[in-house]
Amino acid sequence: MTTPVTTGRRRLLAVPAVLALALTAACSNSSSSGGGGGSGGAALTGDCAKYQAYAGHSGTKVSMYASILSPESDSLEKSWADFSNCTGIKIVYEGSNDFESQLPVRVAGGNAPDLAIVPQPGLLAQMVKTGKVVKPPQQTVDNENKWSPIWKTYGSVNGTFYAAPMSANMKSLVWYSPKAFKAAGYEVPKTWADLMALSDKIAKSGTTKPWCGGIGSGTATGWPATDWLEEIVLGSYGGEVYDQWVGHQVKFSDEKITTAMKTVADWMQNPAWVNGGFGDVKSIATTTFQDAGTPILSNKCAMLQQASFYRAQWPKGTSIGPDGDVFAFHLPAVNPKVNSPVEGGGEFVAAFSDRPEVQAVQNYLSSSEWASSRVKVSPGWVSANQGVDKSLYTDPIDKLSAESLTDPAATFRFDGSDLMPAAIGAGAEWKALTAWFAEGQSIQKTAGDIDAAWPQ
Repeated sequence: MTTPVTTGRRRLLAVPAVLALALTAACSNSSSSGGGGGSGGAALTGDCAKYQAYAGHSGTKVSMYASILSPESDSLEKSWADFSNCTGIKIVYEGSNDFESQLPVRVAGGNAPDLAIVPQPGLLAQMVKTGKVVKPPQQTVDNENKWSPIWKTYGSVNGTFYAAPMSANMKSLVWYSPKAFKAAGYEVPKTWADLMALSDKIAKSGTTKPWCGGIGSGTATGWPATDWLEEIVLGSYGGEVYDQWVGHQVKFSDEKITTAMKTVADWMQNPAWVNGGFGDVKSIATTTFQDAGTPILSNKCAMLQQASFYRAQWPKGTSIGPDGDVFAFHLPAVNPKVNSPVEGGGEFVAAFSDRPEVQAVQNYLSSSEWASSRVKVSPGWVSANQGVDKSLYTDPIDKLSAESLTDPAATFRFDGSDLMPAAIGAGAEWKALTAWFAEGQSIQKTAGDIDAAWPQ
Protein backbone atom coordinates (compact mmCIF):
# COMPACT_ATOMS: atom_id res chain seq x y z
CA MET A 1 0.00 0.00 0.00
CA THR A 2 1.37 3.41 -0.91
CA THR A 3 1.58 5.62 2.13
CA PRO A 4 -2.02 6.41 3.13
CA VAL A 5 -3.42 9.64 4.49
CA THR A 6 -2.80 8.62 8.08
CA THR A 7 0.90 7.88 7.77
CA GLY A 8 1.96 11.46 8.28
CA ARG A 9 4.21 11.17 5.24
CA ARG A 10 2.48 13.90 3.32
CA ARG A 11 -1.06 14.61 4.35
CA LEU A 12 -1.03 16.08 7.80
CA LEU A 13 -1.52 19.73 6.99
CA ALA A 14 -4.26 21.66 5.33
CA VAL A 15 -4.05 22.01 1.56
CA PRO A 16 -2.45 25.23 0.40
CA ALA A 17 -4.67 26.95 -2.12
CA VAL A 18 -2.22 27.05 -5.03
CA LEU A 19 1.47 27.26 -4.32
CA ALA A 20 3.05 29.51 -6.94
CA LEU A 21 6.82 29.26 -7.05
CA ALA A 22 8.56 32.50 -6.25
CA LEU A 23 11.34 33.17 -8.71
CA THR A 24 14.64 34.09 -7.10
CA ALA A 25 17.72 35.72 -8.50
CA ALA A 26 20.01 32.82 -7.78
CA CYS A 27 20.99 32.34 -11.42
CA SER A 28 21.80 34.63 -14.31
CA ASN A 29 18.95 34.27 -16.81
CA SER A 30 19.65 35.49 -20.31
CA SER A 31 16.75 33.68 -21.99
CA SER A 32 14.07 36.30 -21.43
CA SER A 33 14.28 37.58 -24.96
CA GLY A 34 14.16 34.17 -26.58
CA GLY A 35 11.29 31.92 -27.58
CA GLY A 36 11.13 28.56 -29.26
CA GLY A 37 11.80 25.14 -27.81
CA GLY A 38 14.63 22.96 -26.56
CA SER A 39 17.83 24.97 -26.39
CA GLY A 40 16.35 27.91 -28.28
CA GLY A 41 16.56 31.53 -27.14
CA ALA A 42 19.60 33.41 -25.92
CA ALA A 43 22.37 31.45 -24.27
CA LEU A 44 22.23 30.98 -20.52
CA THR A 45 25.35 31.97 -18.62
CA GLY A 46 27.01 31.35 -15.26
CA ASP A 47 25.28 28.87 -12.98
CA CYS A 48 22.31 28.83 -15.36
CA ALA A 49 24.29 27.42 -18.28
CA LYS A 50 23.51 23.86 -17.19
CA TYR A 51 19.82 24.49 -17.94
CA GLN A 52 20.45 25.48 -21.59
CA ALA A 53 18.70 22.35 -22.92
CA TYR A 54 15.46 23.52 -21.28
CA ALA A 55 15.65 27.18 -22.30
CA GLY A 56 13.55 29.14 -24.76
CA HIS A 57 10.27 29.29 -22.86
CA SER A 58 10.71 32.32 -20.59
CA GLY A 59 7.49 33.81 -19.27
CA THR A 60 5.48 30.59 -19.58
CA LYS A 61 3.61 28.70 -16.88
CA VAL A 62 3.19 24.98 -16.27
CA SER A 63 0.55 23.75 -13.84
CA MET A 64 1.26 20.71 -11.66
CA TYR A 65 -1.22 18.80 -9.49
CA ALA A 66 -0.44 16.13 -6.85
CA SER A 67 -1.26 14.72 -3.42
CA ILE A 68 1.97 16.08 -1.91
CA LEU A 69 1.34 18.67 0.79
CA SER A 70 3.48 20.91 2.97
CA PRO A 71 6.05 20.37 4.38
CA GLU A 72 7.02 17.81 1.70
CA SER A 73 5.81 20.05 -1.10
CA ASP A 74 8.07 22.83 0.19
CA SER A 75 11.19 20.83 -0.64
CA LEU A 76 9.61 19.73 -3.91
CA GLU A 77 9.26 23.34 -5.02
CA LYS A 78 12.73 24.19 -3.75
CA SER A 79 14.15 21.36 -5.90
CA TRP A 80 13.19 23.10 -9.14
CA ALA A 81 13.67 26.72 -8.02
CA ASP A 82 16.95 27.26 -9.91
CA PHE A 83 15.57 25.55 -13.01
CA SER A 84 12.52 27.82 -12.94
CA ASN A 85 14.52 30.97 -12.37
CA CYS A 86 17.06 30.20 -15.08
CA THR A 87 14.62 29.06 -17.76
CA GLY A 88 11.80 31.47 -16.92
CA ILE A 89 9.30 28.58 -16.78
CA LYS A 90 7.05 29.16 -13.78
CA ILE A 91 5.80 25.90 -12.26
CA VAL A 92 2.48 26.53 -10.51
CA TYR A 93 2.04 23.73 -8.01
CA GLU A 94 -1.21 22.62 -6.33
CA GLY A 95 -1.47 19.91 -3.70
CA SER A 96 -4.72 18.27 -2.63
CA ASN A 97 -5.90 15.78 -0.03
CA ASP A 98 -8.49 14.68 -2.59
CA PHE A 99 -6.06 14.23 -5.48
CA GLU A 100 -7.01 10.63 -6.31
CA SER A 101 -10.72 11.46 -6.53
CA GLN A 102 -10.40 14.95 -8.02
CA LEU A 103 -7.91 14.23 -10.82
CA PRO A 104 -10.46 12.11 -12.76
CA VAL A 105 -13.10 14.80 -12.19
CA ARG A 106 -10.83 17.54 -13.49
CA VAL A 107 -9.74 15.53 -16.50
CA ALA A 108 -13.35 14.64 -17.39
CA GLY A 109 -14.38 18.28 -16.97
CA GLY A 110 -11.72 19.62 -19.33
CA ASN A 111 -9.72 21.16 -16.48
CA ALA A 112 -6.74 18.81 -16.44
CA PRO A 113 -3.41 20.09 -15.11
CA ASP A 114 -0.45 20.21 -17.45
CA LEU A 115 1.31 17.65 -15.24
CA ALA A 116 0.13 15.32 -12.48
CA ILE A 117 2.24 13.34 -10.01
CA VAL A 118 0.45 9.98 -9.82
CA PRO A 119 1.30 7.56 -6.98
CA GLN A 120 -0.64 4.53 -8.24
CA PRO A 121 -0.13 2.72 -11.56
CA GLY A 122 -3.82 1.81 -11.38
CA LEU A 123 -4.82 5.50 -11.38
CA LEU A 124 -2.45 6.13 -14.28
CA ALA A 125 -4.18 3.38 -16.27
CA GLN A 126 -7.55 4.94 -15.47
CA MET A 127 -6.36 8.31 -16.78
CA VAL A 128 -4.87 6.79 -19.94
CA LYS A 129 -8.26 5.27 -20.75
CA THR A 130 -9.67 8.81 -21.00
CA GLY A 131 -7.39 9.47 -23.97
CA LYS A 132 -6.16 12.68 -22.33
CA VAL A 133 -2.70 11.55 -21.19
CA VAL A 134 0.05 12.64 -23.59
CA LYS A 135 3.05 10.43 -24.33
CA PRO A 136 6.31 11.87 -22.98
CA PRO A 137 8.97 13.50 -25.20
CA GLN A 138 11.94 11.47 -26.43
CA GLN A 139 14.37 12.95 -23.90
CA THR A 140 12.17 11.77 -21.05
CA VAL A 141 12.04 8.32 -22.62
CA ASP A 142 15.83 8.30 -22.94
CA ASN A 143 16.25 9.33 -19.30
CA GLU A 144 14.55 6.07 -18.32
CA ASN A 145 17.86 4.33 -18.96
CA LYS A 146 18.92 5.50 -15.49
CA TRP A 147 16.16 3.42 -13.87
CA SER A 148 15.79 -0.33 -13.55
CA PRO A 149 13.68 -1.50 -16.55
CA ILE A 150 10.85 -2.70 -14.29
CA TRP A 151 10.05 0.91 -13.37
CA LYS A 152 9.23 1.71 -16.99
CA THR A 153 6.56 -0.99 -16.96
CA TYR A 154 4.84 0.68 -14.00
CA GLY A 155 4.69 3.94 -15.95
CA SER A 156 3.27 2.10 -18.96
CA VAL A 157 -0.25 1.05 -19.90
CA ASN A 158 -0.78 -1.88 -22.29
CA GLY A 159 2.88 -1.73 -23.22
CA THR A 160 2.95 2.00 -24.05
CA PHE A 161 5.10 4.27 -21.87
CA TYR A 162 3.25 7.32 -20.50
CA ALA A 163 4.73 8.46 -17.18
CA ALA A 164 8.31 8.70 -15.94
CA PRO A 165 9.04 7.57 -12.38
CA MET A 166 9.82 10.41 -9.99
CA SER A 167 10.41 9.00 -6.52
CA ALA A 168 10.67 5.66 -4.74
CA ASN A 169 10.26 4.27 -1.26
CA MET A 170 11.62 1.07 0.24
CA LYS A 171 9.17 -1.32 1.90
CA SER A 172 11.44 -4.31 2.59
CA LEU A 173 12.96 -3.18 5.89
CA VAL A 174 13.04 -4.51 9.45
CA TRP A 175 13.48 -1.90 12.19
CA TYR A 176 15.41 -2.87 15.33
CA SER A 177 17.58 -1.40 18.11
CA PRO A 178 21.33 -1.74 17.43
CA LYS A 179 22.00 -0.95 21.09
CA ALA A 180 19.67 -3.72 22.29
CA PHE A 181 21.06 -6.21 19.76
CA LYS A 182 24.63 -5.45 20.85
CA ALA A 183 23.78 -5.78 24.55
CA ALA A 184 22.13 -9.16 23.93
CA GLY A 185 24.80 -10.41 21.55
CA TYR A 186 22.42 -10.69 18.58
CA GLU A 187 23.63 -10.48 14.98
CA VAL A 188 21.62 -8.92 12.15
CA PRO A 189 20.26 -11.93 10.21
CA LYS A 190 21.25 -12.37 6.57
CA THR A 191 18.80 -15.14 5.62
CA TRP A 192 15.16 -15.94 6.38
CA ALA A 193 16.26 -19.05 8.30
CA ASP A 194 18.55 -16.85 10.41
CA LEU A 195 15.71 -14.39 11.02
CA MET A 196 13.36 -17.13 12.18
CA ALA A 197 16.08 -18.65 14.40
CA LEU A 198 16.77 -15.25 15.94
CA SER A 199 13.05 -14.73 16.55
CA ASP A 200 12.86 -18.05 18.35
CA LYS A 201 15.96 -17.24 20.41
CA ILE A 202 14.57 -13.86 21.49
CA ALA A 203 11.21 -15.42 22.39
CA LYS A 204 12.90 -18.06 24.54
CA SER A 205 14.97 -15.44 26.35
CA GLY A 206 11.85 -14.45 28.23
CA THR A 207 12.86 -10.79 28.33
CA THR A 208 11.07 -9.47 25.27
CA LYS A 209 8.90 -10.47 22.32
CA PRO A 210 10.76 -10.66 18.99
CA TRP A 211 8.07 -8.85 16.97
CA CYS A 212 5.60 -6.03 17.29
CA GLY A 213 3.13 -4.87 14.68
CA GLY A 214 0.07 -2.78 14.00
CA ILE A 215 -2.28 -2.62 11.03
CA GLY A 216 -4.63 0.05 12.34
CA SER A 217 -4.90 3.02 9.97
CA GLY A 218 -8.39 4.49 10.17
CA THR A 219 -10.38 3.74 7.02
CA ALA A 220 -7.20 2.18 5.56
CA THR A 221 -6.83 -0.38 8.38
CA GLY A 222 -5.21 -3.54 7.09
CA TRP A 223 -2.70 -2.09 4.63
CA PRO A 224 0.44 -3.12 6.59
CA ALA A 225 -0.78 -6.73 6.45
CA THR A 226 -0.94 -6.49 2.65
CA ASP A 227 2.73 -5.47 2.72
CA TRP A 228 3.65 -8.49 4.86
CA LEU A 229 1.93 -10.85 2.43
CA GLU A 230 3.50 -9.12 -0.58
CA GLU A 231 6.95 -9.41 0.96
CA ILE A 232 6.48 -13.14 1.50
CA VAL A 233 5.04 -13.84 -1.97
CA LEU A 234 7.89 -11.94 -3.64
CA GLY A 235 10.56 -13.44 -1.37
CA SER A 236 9.22 -16.98 -1.81
CA TYR A 237 8.49 -17.18 -5.54
CA GLY A 238 10.15 -14.22 -7.24
CA GLY A 239 8.81 -11.65 -9.66
CA GLU A 240 6.98 -13.86 -12.17
CA VAL A 241 4.57 -15.43 -9.69
CA TYR A 242 4.19 -12.06 -7.94
CA ASP A 243 3.13 -10.46 -11.25
CA GLN A 244 0.66 -13.26 -11.96
CA TRP A 245 -0.80 -12.90 -8.47
CA VAL A 246 -1.19 -9.13 -8.81
CA GLY A 247 -3.00 -9.72 -12.11
CA HIS A 248 -5.13 -12.52 -10.56
CA GLN A 249 -3.86 -15.18 -12.95
CA VAL A 250 -2.68 -16.75 -9.69
CA LYS A 251 -5.55 -16.41 -7.25
CA PHE A 252 -5.38 -15.81 -3.50
CA SER A 253 -6.75 -19.35 -3.03
CA ASP A 254 -3.89 -20.80 -5.10
CA GLU A 255 -1.65 -23.10 -3.08
CA LYS A 256 1.33 -20.78 -3.58
CA ILE A 257 -0.47 -17.83 -2.00
CA THR A 258 -2.09 -19.79 0.84
CA THR A 259 1.37 -21.21 1.58
CA ALA A 260 2.70 -17.64 1.70
CA MET A 261 -0.14 -16.75 4.06
CA LYS A 262 0.86 -19.68 6.27
CA THR A 263 4.40 -18.25 6.35
CA VAL A 264 2.98 -14.88 7.43
CA ALA A 265 0.91 -16.62 10.12
CA ASP A 266 3.93 -18.54 11.44
CA TRP A 267 5.76 -15.21 11.66
CA MET A 268 3.28 -12.48 12.63
CA GLN A 269 0.52 -14.60 14.18
CA ASN A 270 2.80 -16.68 16.40
CA PRO A 271 1.58 -16.01 19.97
CA ALA A 272 5.09 -16.61 21.33
CA TRP A 273 6.52 -13.97 19.01
CA VAL A 274 3.96 -11.12 18.98
CA ASN A 275 2.77 -8.49 19.90
CA GLY A 276 5.52 -7.06 22.09
CA GLY A 277 4.40 -4.12 24.19
CA PHE A 278 0.74 -4.36 23.20
CA GLY A 279 -0.81 -7.76 23.81
CA ASP A 280 -1.75 -10.87 21.88
CA VAL A 281 -2.03 -11.55 18.16
CA LYS A 282 -5.44 -9.88 17.92
CA SER A 283 -3.97 -6.63 19.29
CA ILE A 284 -2.15 -6.18 15.96
CA ALA A 285 -5.49 -5.26 14.40
CA THR A 286 -6.18 -2.55 16.99
CA THR A 287 -2.65 -1.14 17.21
CA THR A 288 -2.03 1.73 14.82
CA PHE A 289 0.88 1.29 12.48
CA GLN A 290 2.27 4.62 13.75
CA ASP A 291 2.55 3.27 17.30
CA ALA A 292 3.65 -0.25 16.36
CA GLY A 293 7.40 0.28 16.69
CA THR A 294 7.50 2.28 19.93
CA PRO A 295 8.08 -0.81 22.20
CA ILE A 296 11.46 -1.27 20.49
CA LEU A 297 12.69 1.80 22.39
CA SER A 298 11.80 0.22 25.75
CA ASN A 299 13.05 -3.27 24.81
CA LYS A 300 9.56 -4.76 24.95
CA CYS A 301 9.83 -5.68 21.30
CA ALA A 302 12.89 -6.47 19.18
CA MET A 303 11.77 -5.95 15.57
CA LEU A 304 9.15 -4.30 13.34
CA GLN A 305 8.67 -4.85 9.62
CA GLN A 306 7.83 -1.47 8.10
CA ALA A 307 8.82 0.78 5.22
CA SER A 308 11.48 3.47 5.05
CA PHE A 309 8.84 6.15 5.61
CA TYR A 310 8.35 4.79 9.16
CA ARG A 311 11.39 6.88 9.98
CA ALA A 312 9.08 9.84 10.58
CA GLN A 313 7.20 7.98 13.34
CA TRP A 314 10.07 7.71 15.83
CA PRO A 315 9.85 10.26 18.68
CA LYS A 316 11.86 13.44 18.37
CA GLY A 317 15.39 12.91 19.61
CA THR A 318 15.55 9.23 18.64
CA SER A 319 19.00 8.42 17.29
CA ILE A 320 18.69 6.63 13.94
CA GLY A 321 21.74 4.82 12.58
CA PRO A 322 23.92 1.70 12.78
CA ASP A 323 24.90 2.54 16.38
CA GLY A 324 21.74 4.40 17.32
CA ASP A 325 18.52 3.79 19.21
CA VAL A 326 16.96 2.34 16.05
CA PHE A 327 18.07 1.35 12.58
CA ALA A 328 16.88 -1.10 9.91
CA PHE A 329 18.09 -4.04 7.87
CA HIS A 330 16.91 -5.55 4.60
CA LEU A 331 14.20 -8.21 5.09
CA PRO A 332 15.78 -11.45 3.77
CA ALA A 333 14.21 -13.59 1.07
CA VAL A 334 12.19 -16.58 2.27
CA ASN A 335 13.65 -18.55 -0.64
CA PRO A 336 17.41 -17.95 -0.97
CA LYS A 337 17.09 -18.51 -4.73
CA VAL A 338 15.21 -15.20 -5.02
CA ASN A 339 17.91 -12.55 -5.30
CA SER A 340 17.48 -9.56 -2.99
CA PRO A 341 13.68 -9.09 -3.14
CA VAL A 342 12.70 -5.44 -2.83
CA GLU A 343 9.13 -4.20 -2.57
CA GLY A 344 8.62 -0.49 -3.04
CA GLY A 345 6.29 2.28 -3.97
CA GLY A 346 6.72 5.45 -5.97
CA GLU A 347 5.27 8.30 -8.00
CA PHE A 348 5.04 9.00 -11.72
CA VAL A 349 4.76 12.21 -13.75
CA ALA A 350 1.94 12.15 -16.33
CA ALA A 351 1.27 14.95 -18.82
CA PHE A 352 -2.03 16.23 -20.18
CA SER A 353 -0.37 18.74 -22.53
CA ASP A 354 2.45 18.58 -25.08
CA ARG A 355 3.29 22.28 -25.11
CA PRO A 356 7.10 22.77 -25.37
CA GLU A 357 7.42 24.26 -21.89
CA VAL A 358 5.51 21.30 -20.40
CA GLN A 359 7.85 18.88 -22.14
CA ALA A 360 10.85 20.87 -20.89
CA VAL A 361 9.64 20.35 -17.32
CA GLN A 362 9.01 16.65 -17.99
CA ASN A 363 12.53 16.25 -19.33
CA TYR A 364 14.05 17.97 -16.32
CA LEU A 365 12.03 16.05 -13.73
CA SER A 366 13.06 12.74 -15.32
CA SER A 367 16.76 13.63 -15.21
CA SER A 368 19.44 12.57 -12.74
CA GLU A 369 20.21 16.28 -12.24
CA TRP A 370 16.74 17.01 -10.89
CA ALA A 371 16.75 13.88 -8.69
CA SER A 372 20.08 14.98 -7.24
CA SER A 373 18.72 18.46 -6.52
CA ARG A 374 15.74 16.94 -4.69
CA VAL A 375 17.97 14.69 -2.60
CA LYS A 376 20.03 17.71 -1.51
CA VAL A 377 17.02 19.63 -0.17
CA SER A 378 14.83 16.79 1.09
CA PRO A 379 16.15 14.34 3.71
CA GLY A 380 13.86 11.33 3.72
CA TRP A 381 13.28 11.44 -0.04
CA VAL A 382 14.80 8.70 -2.18
CA SER A 383 15.09 8.12 -5.91
CA ALA A 384 15.71 4.85 -7.71
CA ASN A 385 17.47 6.84 -10.45
CA GLN A 386 20.86 5.16 -10.80
CA GLY A 387 22.46 8.42 -11.91
CA VAL A 388 22.18 9.98 -8.47
CA ASP A 389 25.45 10.11 -6.53
CA LYS A 390 24.73 8.08 -3.38
CA SER A 391 27.10 10.30 -1.39
CA LEU A 392 24.37 12.96 -1.58
CA TYR A 393 22.24 10.95 0.84
CA THR A 394 23.04 12.14 4.35
CA ASP A 395 20.41 10.08 6.21
CA PRO A 396 21.46 6.45 6.91
CA ILE A 397 17.98 5.06 6.14
CA ASP A 398 17.93 6.97 2.85
CA LYS A 399 21.32 5.52 1.98
CA LEU A 400 20.18 2.00 2.83
CA SER A 401 17.01 2.43 0.79
CA ALA A 402 18.81 3.93 -2.20
CA GLU A 403 21.30 1.08 -2.29
CA SER A 404 18.52 -1.51 -2.49
CA LEU A 405 16.29 0.46 -4.86
CA THR A 406 19.10 1.06 -7.36
CA ASP A 407 20.63 -2.42 -7.17
CA PRO A 408 20.42 -3.73 -10.76
CA ALA A 409 20.53 -7.33 -9.49
CA ALA A 410 17.63 -6.90 -7.04
CA THR A 411 14.22 -8.49 -7.64
CA PHE A 412 12.18 -5.29 -7.46
CA ARG A 413 8.40 -5.15 -7.61
CA PHE A 414 5.93 -2.35 -6.96
CA ASP A 415 3.49 -2.51 -4.05
CA GLY A 416 1.00 -5.20 -5.05
CA SER A 417 -2.11 -3.65 -3.54
CA ASP A 418 -1.44 -0.46 -5.50
CA LEU A 419 -1.31 -2.51 -8.70
CA MET A 420 -4.47 -4.50 -7.99
CA PRO A 421 -7.92 -3.05 -8.74
CA ALA A 422 -8.86 -0.50 -6.08
CA ALA A 423 -11.83 -2.64 -5.03
CA ILE A 424 -9.30 -5.27 -3.92
CA GLY A 425 -6.04 -3.49 -3.05
CA ALA A 426 -7.77 -0.68 -1.16
CA GLY A 427 -10.90 -2.57 -0.17
CA ALA A 428 -11.58 -6.29 0.04
CA GLU A 429 -7.99 -7.26 0.81
CA TRP A 430 -7.73 -4.75 3.66
CA LYS A 431 -11.01 -5.99 5.13
CA ALA A 432 -10.21 -9.69 4.80
CA LEU A 433 -6.68 -9.46 6.18
CA THR A 434 -7.93 -7.39 9.11
CA ALA A 435 -10.46 -10.12 9.91
CA TRP A 436 -7.66 -12.67 9.60
CA PHE A 437 -5.78 -10.94 12.44
CA ALA A 438 -8.67 -9.60 14.50
CA GLU A 439 -10.98 -12.61 14.41
CA GLY A 440 -8.66 -15.51 13.69
CA GLN A 441 -10.45 -16.10 10.39
CA SER A 442 -9.03 -19.06 8.48
CA ILE A 443 -6.58 -18.67 5.61
CA GLN A 444 -9.01 -20.42 3.26
CA LYS A 445 -11.90 -18.09 4.05
CA THR A 446 -9.65 -15.02 3.93
CA ALA A 447 -8.32 -15.96 0.50
CA GLY A 448 -11.76 -16.95 -0.76
CA ASP A 449 -13.35 -13.68 0.33
CA ILE A 450 -10.75 -11.68 -1.63
CA ASP A 451 -11.07 -13.82 -4.75
CA ALA A 452 -14.87 -13.51 -4.64
CA ALA A 453 -14.61 -9.70 -4.56
CA TRP A 454 -12.31 -9.51 -7.60
CA PRO A 455 -13.95 -7.40 -10.35
CA GLN A 456 -15.13 -9.43 -13.34
